[in-house]
Amino acid sequence: MRQNELRPVSGTKHKRKRVGRGNSSGHGTYSGRGCKGQKSRSGYRMRPGFEGGQLPLIKRLSHKRGFTNPFKTVYVTLNVNRLNAFPPDSEVTPEELIKRGVIKSLKQPVKILGGGDINRSLVVVANNFSESAEKKIIAAGGKIKRL
Repeated sequence: MRQNELRPVSGTKHKRKRVGRGNSSGHGTYSGRGCKGQKSRSGYRMRPGFEGGQLPLIKRLSHKRGFTNPFKTVYVTLNVNRLNAFPPDSEVTPEELIKRGVIKSLKQPVKILGGGDINRSLVVVANNFSESAEKKIIAAGGKIKRL
């Protein structure tokens, strides 16, 4: 068997629809375009969002325009001053934060922000830190570890 001898399975190929070739073809007279109107004319093309002259949805809801990145990393944020609840020289991990009721779950990564002051040395373990939070924790004699 050669490549030029291969044939498609019967019933998988259909004849092309030839419109406008007489009424006996089943696609004569209006050629499947219905009766009069803009859509029946040749060269008809409607731009996306056109609603027949009605004010389009995108203009009626202009405040909804824009883009939301579905892959954005959303952090559970936590200010440095909340870490004063832990005893000095202890390790603060996301699991410890859940035990103390500071955060609710581990589904989202934890980010420590620099709001407030810290007055004790702690080993803080989190996914991310702001620059100011890093400086404040290190200035208080603590250490940071990224997960």
